[in-house]
Amino acid sequence: MAKSTLKFRDSVAEYERIMASIAKREFAPIYLLMGEESYFIDRISEALAQTILSPAEQAFNQITVYGKDSDAGQIVNLCRQMPMMGSYEVIIVKEAQALRQIEKLSHYTSKPQPTTILIICHHEKNIDKRSALYKHCAAKGVVFESPRPYDNELAPWIATYLRSSKGCAIEEKALKMVIDFMGVDVAKIVGEFDKLFTRLPEGTKVITADHIEQNIGISKDFNNFELCNAVATKDVARAMRIADHFARNPKDNPLLLTIMALFGQFHDIFIVNYLLWLQKYKGVPFPNDMELMRMLKKSNVFVIKEIKQLASYWNNRKVFNILGLLREYDGKSKGIDTGGLNDGELLRELLLKIFMQ
Repeated sequence: MAKSTLKFRDSVAEYERIMASIAKREFAPIYLLMGEESYFIDRISEALAQTILSPAEQAFNQITVYGKDSDAGQIVNLCRQMPMMGSYEVIIVKEAQALRQIEKLSHYTSKPQPTTILIICHHEKNIDKRSALYKHCAAKGVVFESPRPYDNELAPWIATYLRSSKGCAIEEKALKMVIDFMGVDVAKIVGEFDKLFTRLPEGTKVITADHIEQNIGISKDFNNFELCNAVATKDVARAMRIADHFARNPKDNPLLLTIMALFGQFHDIFIVNYLLWLQKYKGVPFPNDMELMRMLKKSNVFVIKEIKQLASYWNNRKVFNILGLLREYDGKSKGIDTGGLNDGELLRELLLKIFMQ
């Protein structure tokens, strides 16, 4: 399946529109919820399951099936049943990506019944948009596509989520720690924040790095955010201490994620230095902070100021060499030509080569 080209912010806007329609009890006969990010798919499915029918009606007219335990023919037959003492028959198909012969659902979606609401939860990937199933769902129901966000898209969404749902802000460092540690898995991150709020003192208005360290278990001193800063500022001793901590805790600090974090930082430094070179030698105006935020896909101006400061430590000849090293060690982190070294040893070797530039 082709990777989604839908932007995360557009998917979030569509999610909010669908949730508003559900709250107003404006239902479609078919919901096709698909994509890599499960959080929004599950929230829409849960809202529909809790809203369409009353608890009493759900016992008779709401059926949940799982793709691996069903086939398309069985689901089509369920969809053609009439509701018992209610307005709707609700059929929820979870893990639809495991459904055998899923395309045969098109026999039903071509002409859905007005008394049935079919909810298809298709995780991990999208249904082929050229298929009859997709085209029927798009024409006669609601299609929601849930792409996995990029780092720069996730950070502002989390900040907004915490502010709107929890009435709480979060420090930039604390937010970076969480994303670096957990990746761009919205469901996992939201779950951790939900647990965090059961432990925070009542009335907490700002989540700090200390809160993250004490309650989620991510070290505020030994993480990819701090390692990247130590490397960029050429603080060899601090970088090697963090690398030693990573070597002792490999499951919490995968080498691949560390290399990705370092690559992202040096890529940003390379861009800033190139723009400075264009200004100095070609007379091209250096972009302002807002323009740099857009170019580097960052979420706030403070990060831009930090990148400009870090760029002063490095010239682009060295940065170019470092980016090459990071590509090489990206391969090693995946088991290619490791020379028998473990991840901790590979990281120490990589850092020494960076500092020798």
